[in-house]
Amino acid sequence: MNIWGKVIGGALGFALAGPLGLFIGVWIGSSFDKGLKQDFSGVFGQSDPAETQRVFFTTTFSVMGHIAKADGVVSQQEIAAAEQVMAQLGLDESKRKQAINAFSQGKEQGFNLNSNLESLIRHCARKPSLIQMFLEIQIVAATADGDVSEAEMHVLYQIGQAFRLPKFQVDRLVEMVIAQRSFHQTGSSGSARNASAPTISQAYKVLGISDNATKAETKRAYRKLMSQHHPDKLVAKGMPEEMIKVATEKSQEIQAAYEMIKQQKF
Repeated sequence: MNIWGKVIGGALGFALAGPLGLFIGVWIGSSFDKGLKQDFSGVFGQSDPAETQRVFFTTTFSVMGHIAKADGVVSQQEIAAAEQVMAQLGLDESKRKQAINAFSQGKEQGFNLNSNLESLIRHCARKPSLIQMFLEIQIVAATADGDVSEAEMHVLYQIGQAFRLPKFQVDRLVEMVIAQRSFHQTGSSGSARNASAPTISQAYKVLGISDNATKAETKRAYRKLMSQHHPDKLVAKGMPEEMIKVATEKSQEIQAAYEMIKQQKF
């Protein structure tokens, strides 16, 4: 039990301000003692970028396999989604085998989600952009068969909880990823006139803002998302270089949504 914070804080507080200072000093010291029990290594420690990339890569595909298995059966669409991600990354034979092995491990009955996320959490401390990209990739896997099942949503909430993200934020990311897919399908700013073309409402969802957002709010949301998905910044923070194509595509989808809003609203 840590008490030295209370003792030292109380003594200093009493010497400086009497009984009131004693009370304040003990309160501050108590907070310090609690802090000693916490593990700050993930926040202040220097992690090896290569190790961060390895952990991110392996965890991405193992958790993807876990999500695919969440509703009991791994559908062909979910397998195709995992293969599509691998194809997008242009993995060599060695990396592809690693991805498949990790995906298979995630499908196993005894897979412990929280345990597998622990290492990633340590490496992604104070790197929200990496956390968001990880979640976005998992949401892409979860929505592979057209919808997110209750079991898959439960896993996404578990991941969010592990990273201390509230449910509403996970819900918003799901909405954003689904909307982004519409822009990816057209490969344009939405000018194409066909049934599958994205709508202005979806464009706002891509940016994570309401339909009545002001021009300033829209621009601010756009710039923030582009910064979060900037390939060079993500690599510097520990995202595997093989996954840069995913970040690049996300940036293109965000850009397309923003261009649509500018054309139609501003």
